Amino acid sequence: MKKTVVTAPVGRQGVAPVVLTLLLGLPALAAQADDNSRMLSSQPQPPDVRLGPLFSAVQQAQFYPDQKTFADAVPKYDPSSILADWQMQKNQRNFDLKRFVASNFTLPAAGEKYVPPAGQSLRAHIDGLWPVLTRTAKSAGRYDSLLPLPKPYVVPGGRFREVYYWDSYFTMLGLAESGHWDRVQDMVDNFAWELDTYGHIPNGNRSYYLSRSQPPFFSLMVDLLATHEGDAAYSKYLPQLQKEYDYWMADSNSVAAGQASKRVIKLADGTLLNRYWDERDAPRTESWLDDVTTAKKAPQRDKAELYRDLRAGAASGWDFSSRWFSDAHNLASIRTTQLAPVDLNSLMFHLEQTLAKAYRLDKQQDKAKQFADLAEKRQAAVNRYLWDEKQGWYADYDLKTRQASPHLTAAALFPLYMQLASDKQADRTASAVEKQLLKAGGLLTTTVNNGQQWDAPNGWAPLQWVAVEGLEHYNKPQLAQQVGLRFLQNVQTTYDKEHKLVEKYVVDGPNLGGGGGGEYPLQDGFGWTNGVTLMLLDKYCPKEKTCNSAQDIPQATATAK
Repeated sequence: MKKTVVTAPVGRQGVAPVVLTLLLGLPALAAQADDNSRMLSSQPQPPDVRLGPLFSAVQQAQFYPDQKTFADAVPKYDPSSILADWQMQKNQRNFDLKRFVASNFTLPAAGEKYVPPAGQSLRAHIDGLWPVLTRTAKSAGRYDSLLPLPKPYVVPGGRFREVYYWDSYFTMLGLAESGHWDRVQDMVDNFAWELDTYGHIPNGNRSYYLSRSQPPFFSLMVDLLATHEGDAAYSKYLPQLQKEYDYWMADSNSVAAGQASKRVIKLADGTLLNRYWDERDAPRTESWLDDVTTAKKAPQRDKAELYRDLRAGAASGWDFSSRWFSDAHNLASIRTTQLAPVDLNSLMFHLEQTLAKAYRLDKQQDKAKQFADLAEKRQAAVNRYLWDEKQGWYADYDLKTRQASPHLTAAALFPLYMQLASDKQADRTASAVEKQLLKAGGLLTTTVNNGQQWDAPNGWAPLQWVAVEGLEHYNKPQLAQQVGLRFLQNVQTTYDKEHKLVEKYVVDGPNLGGGGGGEYPLQDGFGWTNGVTLMLLDKYCPKEKTCNSAQDIPQATATAK
């Protein structure tokens, strides 16, 4: 099926819905006209497309506390037959939809709760969790939304029963620190396989995640593996690095200046930046009712546009945050596709640099120079368009206002993490971060407290590591230590009380510990927290030093004023 190029004027989202082909010969599925899917016909269809109105009916019935439950349910029979049976039975007297679902689907089973041995240290607990969080999916059922992967992988934990793209890099840092280089290799190979199979790395290995990716950390994964395997890793994964770049830059040669297409933005002067994007404009499969409810709260907004922005927010990994809203307290004001994110464009700079290195090692000097030039242009673009000279920090570029967003977020540290900031820009960014985002339990995600999980008072493990590494790149070890040790104390204290690691943490206020907000309860596990915590323990509490409780964690020295 030919892919359609969608272009939208900068400052306006102009997406015309494409009517889906009538699936399975059932007229009722024509109601899915707002599902602007460009997925290849050879790829598995997500459950909301396979099941159409039946999927909607089950999610609206709210049988399960988590909407992801039915998204992950596996049909016992051909979905077309189940759908036809439901169409015939649904209006019959005494029809029981919940019983129908139980008869026709296998629901995901809750895993056994892991109970660590008594007195186990935090480091030993994390080391013991790796096999608990490891999964294999060499094959998947014909109707399963789970996508197969050739090698084992580590999942985040809790409701997240599949591998996630950007989570995995921070998980892999911990696996490497634990000496599990075989698993690091497996996961890089899995992502390379996805690039070869799908042309991109999906958000996660589920059919309903195929329409989007996540922050492009594949080049950093290759960097990590190269520290163990040597430079041969760059040549080995060069084809997949190129495919990653081609995915993100699709339509960059054809989109007109002042226009946007898929994941590419071309400014009026021809500058290329990237944005988050999802190929579909329907409610998210895994959060279907949440998105429908959000749309009802914004009757003035085009639904397809709103769903696209919600999906793009999920692609960003920051789902959800005031960072993407025009009204910081209103999710329905989300406008992710109208922003050129500072973290994404910093990661694209790294990808371009990595391709330049890989081509140079492969003795393809013309290609190496091409990508070195592209990286240089990207660096200039980030420092011109995503730098707020007045405020003194990096922020997302707003396509409508044609200037950097005025709000400080932890994403401002990505240019330091990827080393594309000047010393002066790094100094001003660090000062703003210290004054506004550094709190007792670590680094805040944003300064806005609105009930969204990627806002205050929460802090997230990957952003702590980005801050620590970024600040150290610019000779700010004391501030980096403040961030790292405060977060590590928070994690250790929570572990001392509850004997677990969690997805996110409250870092500001009287009650530090497990975070809240968002669409689902706090999840235990937790892949990227485990990885970052091990890295922080290795940095600030090395193995030869015993750190068995929060009291054993060193105290951070005061930052220089």
